[in-house]
Amino acid sequence: MEQKIYFDNGSTSWPKAPGVAESMSELLQKGAFNINRGNYEGAYEVEGIVLETREQLARLFHGMDSRHVIFTPGITYSLNYFIKGFLKSGDHVIVSGMEHNAVMRPLTQMTHCGVTYDVAETNTDGSVSAKSVEKLIKDETKAVIVSHASNVCGTILPIKEIGAVCREHDIFFVVDAAQSAGTIPVDMQECGIDFLAFTGHKGLLGPQGVGGFLISERLDKDMTPYIAGGTGSKSDSLEMPDNLPDKYESGTMNLPGIIGLHAALSYIEETGISEIHERKMELTAYFLEKVQKLDGVRIVGKQDTKDRVAVVSLDFLREDNAVVAFELEQECGVMTRVGLHCAPLAHKSLGTYPQGTVRFAFGAGSTKEEIDRCIDGINKYV
Repeated sequence: MEQKIYFDNGSTSWPKAPGVAESMSELLQKGAFNINRGNYEGAYEVEGIVLETREQLARLFHGMDSRHVIFTPGITYSLNYFIKGFLKSGDHVIVSGMEHNAVMRPLTQMTHCGVTYDVAETNTDGSVSAKSVEKLIKDETKAVIVSHASNVCGTILPIKEIGAVCREHDIFFVVDAAQSAGTIPVDMQECGIDFLAFTGHKGLLGPQGVGGFLISERLDKDMTPYIAGGTGSKSDSLEMPDNLPDKYESGTMNLPGIIGLHAALSYIEETGISEIHERKMELTAYFLEKVQKLDGVRIVGKQDTKDRVAVVSLDFLREDNAVVAFELEQECGVMTRVGLHCAPLAHKSLGTYPQGTVRFAFGAGSTKEEIDRCIDGINKYV
């Protein structure tokens, strides 16, 4: 990896936060005990760290309290918990035109069960207005689901304004924070969010295989656990517990992943989201400035750093995007992601379907020197 340049932080962050690998290794070597099952000191110690991680997430996202923080295997699972555990035949949903397949595929499955949806008008820079959402509201509309920041072009959606519309019309508000969690502030209370889905392995700098959601009290009353099974609590009953977080956490949890996430969150709290974000956006601005001087390359979405995260997609107008991405990795060691990024709806909104784009996503550890090497590599193909 010493000769490689990692610009695929939109897929997963690398390197991970300091202490992540060590904390996971220590758990596995010294006592990978199961919580909610083992009645001994080691299990209680692990349970204490899990509770601390819930509290960290509740603070980070301004959730109600740690009980409303639910762990899942990842954000795709989290979104399925809502889409399939809440929506019913006759319900209507509004989504943005920037949604990932983690939303669109389960939602499409639910259309076979009588659920309908509409897509809010989305501009070619990836922006969506609250008004475009509001005008689609019907009597049967139950929820609005939006991606906070696009995984294709980095555009940030106005979740505070959209949340206000949802509150005014008494509609549940669901936010996919895959690209924003740990990168920009997310305040559930201020934005009126009822269901916030997050992943641990991107902006939160934790390991793969752990994510979750935070749920409001009013939504919890209407939502059914999508997965049922053992929780280690109320074991005398064949019904799922109705208390949080047990209601949604069946089976054995990914404790190594949660312990790693705890270390990553501790690093983020100590460093500060604003400092991490500023560093990423400084690099993004530098990259955009360099790319704008190139001929035959189109920046997809916003042309500057306003209302965006550190994700930039390029469309090579005279070259095959896949070939450019391959050659960048082979010749210059630059690792990117090319294609449709599991978001065909977003690419249709951006005008890059079906060819897709080459995506560059920077981390706080990226450097201007790496960007210079990348630009030199791109220059060979344009």
